[in-house]
Amino acid sequence: MAESPLSTGKGRKVLLVEDDESVRMTLRYNLAASGYVVLEAGSGSQGLESARTRAPDLVVLDLMLPELTGEEVCRILRQESDVPILMLTARISEPDKVKGLALGADDYMTKPFGVKEFLARVEALLRRAERPPRPPTEPDQLKLGDFVLNASSRRVVFGDHEVKMSPREFTLLFFLLGHPDKVHSRDALLRAVWGPDFHGDSKTVAVHIRWLREKFEAFATMPFRINTVFGVGYRVDLGPGVQLER
Repeated sequence: MAESPLSTGKGRKVLLVEDDESVRMTLRYNLAASGYVVLEAGSGSQGLESARTRAPDLVVLDLMLPELTGEEVCRILRQESDVPILMLTARISEPDKVKGLALGADDYMTKPFGVKEFLARVEALLRRAERPPRPPTEPDQLKLGDFVLNASSRRVVFGDHEVKMSPREFTLLFFLLGHPDKVHSRDALLRAVWGPDFHGDSKTVAVHIRWLREKFEAFATMPFRINTVFGVGYRVDLGPGVQLER
């Protein structure tokens, strides 16, 4: 028997941060009809406060907001929390989309959009959040000299330094280091790391690769490099004499 709309949301909390009352009303009605608990905010500052105090399971965030822009809210939230963020915007240009993903949004929808697609993306984001990504490889640990990734503790250590990473960054790096000298396309990385139910843009892979590279800029030496193979994808190359231990 098909799952009823009411059972889909299962009481999970969705925070709508949208200053357009008509849009907010439409989304509120459809989310509530699907069983979600709907929280609302009409400005960026209200949305940020609600996200901090009411612990939503997902944030639906418009970009064009009064007081604090959606970009500012997204940037602050991503520094404080791993809550899934679905951005909504009337901006349709490629640079705007990439910028939204670069700020840490998990998915991005341009207005106008269909309610069914919106609900499907909400559910997909919540499913992924409920299943923290595990490195899609067998070993529990990868070691390249003093550089160690441990899947059980989800720690990345280089010598005496621990490198902080989001769950998605860790899983992506674990996968790439587990398959050195092999080129992976964006689509292949999406399937392996984000999963088959990911509805977002493949450019999120490029954004996460850039974040990984930035985390290692402070280190004078690294036992590997994440290289771009133009027109194909990404490849990890190990340094001279570096051996991968599993």
